[in-house]
Amino acid sequence: MGAFSRRALLAGISGAALLTAATEVHAQSTPAATAAASADAAQVEAVIVTGTRLTGLRAVDSPAPVQVLESSALQRVGQSDLIQAIAQNIPSFNAQAFGGDTANLTLSARLRGLSPNHTLVLINGKRRHGTANLAVLGGPYQGGASADLNFIPLSAVDHVEVLQDGAAAQYGTDAIAGVVNIILKDKGAGGSVVASGGKFFDGGGETADISANVGFAPTDKAYVNLTFESRWHSHTFRGDTDPRTINTPYNTASSSRLSRYPQITGAEDYPYLNRIAGDAEYRLNIGSFNAGYQLDETTEIYAFGTYGQKFAAAYENYRVPNLIVGKDGSIPRPLGFSPEESITETDYAVTGGIKGETSGWTWDLSTTYGKDNDAVNVLNSLNRSLYIDTSTATTPGFSPSNFHAGDFIDSQWTTTFDAAHDFDVGQYKPLTLALGAEYRRDTYEIKPGDAASRYKEGSQSYPGFALTDAGKHSRTNWAIYADAALQPIEPLKLDAAVRYEHFSDFGETTVAKGTARYDFSPALALRGTASTGFRAPTLAEEYYSATNVSPTSAFVQLPPNSPAARLVGVDGLKAEKSTNFSVGFVAHPFSGLTATLDAYQINVKDRIVGSGSLFGSGGGTNIPAVLAAILANGNVLDPTVTMTGINIFTNGLDTRTRGAELVVTYPMALRDFGEVQWSATANYNETKVTKIKAPPAQLAGASLFDKNAISNIEDTSPKYRLVLGGLWSLGKFSVNLKESLYGPASNWSSRNGATWYKTEIKAAVITDLEVAYKVTGAIKITVGANNLFNRYPDRVNGLLRDEYLRNNSNGYVTMYPSFSPFGINGGYYYSKISLDF
Repeated sequence: MGAFSRRALLAGISGAALLTAATEVHAQSTPAATAAASADAAQVEAVIVTGTRLTGLRAVDSPAPVQVLESSALQRVGQSDLIQAIAQNIPSFNAQAFGGDTANLTLSARLRGLSPNHTLVLINGKRRHGTANLAVLGGPYQGGASADLNFIPLSAVDHVEVLQDGAAAQYGTDAIAGVVNIILKDKGAGGSVVASGGKFFDGGGETADISANVGFAPTDKAYVNLTFESRWHSHTFRGDTDPRTINTPYNTASSSRLSRYPQITGAEDYPYLNRIAGDAEYRLNIGSFNAGYQLDETTEIYAFGTYGQKFAAAYENYRVPNLIVGKDGSIPRPLGFSPEESITETDYAVTGGIKGETSGWTWDLSTTYGKDNDAVNVLNSLNRSLYIDTSTATTPGFSPSNFHAGDFIDSQWTTTFDAAHDFDVGQYKPLTLALGAEYRRDTYEIKPGDAASRYKEGSQSYPGFALTDAGKHSRTNWAIYADAALQPIEPLKLDAAVRYEHFSDFGETTVAKGTARYDFSPALALRGTASTGFRAPTLAEEYYSATNVSPTSAFVQLPPNSPAARLVGVDGLKAEKSTNFSVGFVAHPFSGLTATLDAYQINVKDRIVGSGSLFGSGGGTNIPAVLAAILANGNVLDPTVTMTGINIFTNGLDTRTRGAELVVTYPMALRDFGEVQWSATANYNETKVTKIKAPPAQLAGASLFDKNAISNIEDTSPKYRLVLGGLWSLGKFSVNLKESLYGPASNWSSRNGATWYKTEIKAAVITDLEVAYKVTGAIKITVGANNLFNRYPDRVNGLLRDEYLRNNSNGYVTMYPSFSPFGINGGYYYSKISLDF
């Protein structure tokens, strides 16, 4: 069946589902039917706690743009993880679909086209720790080490508040693009069980998930809410053949590997032996709790936390049989082998606090400790040099198949005190003065790999961390802030905040924010903000050190705070500085319709970004200082590779991001045919590099940032994104239909840094459809599809793939660009059953 015919058939099925549902239940009463739609409509009316120190402020009345996602909206997605639940509802929040190396094991997200590190994540208003698994390799998410949202059970979330505005003066470092505040359920009764399963239309990605949430009240003054979730996801593969293992016009000589090792045609999956282009497999078990006890009428003690364990494994590039040959001529893997990188991860966080009111002051004292521990392993691999060196002219060598490459450990301990008081200053409403202080300690540690993983060039695909890579690092910072909110006359709201922070390794900084909103009438209000911000580099950006390899290349990630980095002219990192401006309006042109539009500009100075590939050998421009730095860092490179070099994080760029965000909601009653909640959300975003700093003298003749590094910042986010949604409810039926328009995105790539090719993803429309039926008041069955018509992104530039083919390069395997905003796997189909009690 052709693509057009399949799309027409599926469209007919979805239309029939709507018509059948309307026919069967149009005579039923609608109060229960409209509940889901009414919940969505209430999102703009929701009382928020993010971006303001006021109590009782509704999202629709906020001086700054805040979008609220209720639990019902979060549950109406196919993939049962929090990243996808937010990304499919907030156009300016883009989720990573595919990562390189260990970044494929910890996917991330970013807001307004900036780095994942520019968005602060809070749980119940308290800072969440970041992941230890730094995204190192190039791409739009490079350098990301933000909080891993997949360790927060979706069923534990009451709602999410997304502040799309700079907020460093209110919340501190990282809040340059905005804040994601996840509010956990605090119900002391009832609960739910949800089981779901799905897979991709073209195979792979089988997913099973079960979650349970329950609330109970040990006493009439206490509540406890518990959630547990278990999820499993299998590998996908969306790649092409590997030219090294087949006959091509450029690989037909008698010396070709296929001619010399014809037995590989009998290997499983031949000729698709290189499985690197696809999802990682993972198994995830997570839990959370949220509890409180009312000591008296004004004082409550509370605690909440999460705990999770994950195993994840991703295929790396296939290794050909003759890569490893012993001195006796033995080949340990006559069919070749495909190493896997894996992590066994433990992530947890716990918060305890007490809040109350004394003499008109509301106050909150809390402390939070969070930790992420990643044990990195290499499976189904070999250490080439170890095997050869242990072989003799008459005996084969030895190498383990599985290696422990080392550990990443990240922890954060944060203690905060907040207090607020209303003062009558003779204005329309009292002045709300908020004061606070924070103390935080961050640590980051790399532990070395086992001896076999780091022997000479190390285990294939991922060398173990060397003793020179290992180390434990920490820093402390403390902050004080003040925030004043005033409404001098009824239509005017004003808010000003200032924050002072002192870091043990960066010194001090002061940032500020001003916000204003004027309501001309109940139908129209204008609002705007101006703020300064900062972001201290993560400890991982400062100290991460490892070697990234492929079958033909080896690149060392140099830590900026190292003697080796100074050999190429880099002497550590400094904090980023930012300015953020936004202006917009809130409109209610007629009953039920709410529209907000906010335009923004974010300037980031001394932005921390990963460099392009700086070659020591085998590239377009080879730099002697690069080879010297590699040796000084204590790295041993695989002698079989043809290209060597380094990558490094630097403060080498200034950027400017401009955009606009639109949110429109409108509920429409259909009399006997239920209700439709219409919504339209859109984002336009463009980032430009406004300044590239001159390379240090040691890199004369080269640039720290090649075309790939610049395009990762400027071009890999879709220029615009529009989501049109309709949630129709009637009786026991509901149908949720979303059309998402992704704007164009592009990226420049090169095989060796000499010739560059542009890969473009054209604008695409993705359809999501979900149909639900309430079997009883407590049981609901749901079927649906994300990317209903199985849309794929445009392929990688054909000229680049042709160059890979002509050079018998494994890069030919990659057919679809990893920066695709809607993934590389096509349509995902799923079903769910839920029980409420």
